[in-house]
Amino acid sequence: MNATALAASRSGGSPSAAGAEVEARAIRRTFGDTTVLRGLDFRAPAGAFVAVVGRSGCGKSTLLRLIAGLDAPDGGSVTIAGRPLADASDQARVMFQEPRLLPWASVLANVEVGLGAERDAPGRRERALAALASVGLADRAADWPATLSGGQRQRVALARALVSRPRVLALDEPLGALDALTRIEMQRLLESAWLRDGFTAVLVTHDVAEAVALADRIVLIERGAIALDVGVPLARPRHRGAAEFGRLEEAILARLLGDPAPEP
Repeated sequence: MNATALAASRSGGSPSAAGAEVEARAIRRTFGDTTVLRGLDFRAPAGAFVAVVGRSGCGKSTLLRLIAGLDAPDGGSVTIAGRPLADASDQARVMFQEPRLLPWASVLANVEVGLGAERDAPGRRERALAALASVGLADRAADWPATLSGGQRQRVALARALVSRPRVLALDEPLGALDALTRIEMQRLLESAWLRDGFTAVLVTHDVAEAVALADRIVLIERGAIALDVGVPLARPRHRGAAEFGRLEEAILARLLGDPAPEP
C-alpha cells in the first residue's frame, strides 16, 4: 500500500489530516569551509514514512535538523504543510539516539515535558499517561529514569515525542544504541504509532534493514545531494526473510558501498 492510500485508510477515504507535508527546496548548508548540503531537494508527503540513509558525514542528520527547526539553512527553504518553518516549527518533534530524559523527574513528568506550551493545560496528566500506555509503560509512570532499561528509556522518549500529537516526527538514529532484539521491538512500536496516529515520519538511520522494514520511501544522500530515491513496494507487516526485502536491502547496500549491483 502506498503512502497516499495508507493515509486514506486511516481517515476513512481522504488523505491523513494528522500528517503534514515536509518540503525542502534547494537546501544549502555550510560549516566553515565544508559544504554539507548542496542545493538538496527533499519531500515527504503528508502521512508518509521516509527513511534517509547514507555514509557518515553525508548530510543526513543536517537535513533532519533543518526539517526539525534545530538549524537554519544557508540557502533554500523548508516548509511544513506549505508554511515556512518559522511559522510551523510547533508541528514537528524530534527523537534522538539518546533518550535525553531528566534524571530528577519521574517518567510521567518527563513525558509531560513533550507537551511544551500545553504543560499547564487541563488534562495534561491524562494525556501523558495515555502516551505512556501507548508504549507499554503506564505502570512505570512514578518511577525514575535510572530504574529503566535502555529500551524502556527510549520508549519514554517516544511517548514524550508523541504526547503533543505532532504532525511531523523527525527521528535521528533513535534506535542505534539498542541491542538487536530491543531494536526490532522498538521498530514495531514505532511503526504501530505511525499507523495509529498518521504523522509524517522522517527517519535518519545507518541501518538499511531498518529503513526497508519501516519506510514507504528510502532516500540515499551522497556528498550533500540525493543520489537515490526509491519506493518500498512491500506490504505491511514486513518480513525480513522475504526475498523482495532482501533484494531491496542488498541493492541499497551495494549503492552505499560502491559495489556493482542493479538499481533497486
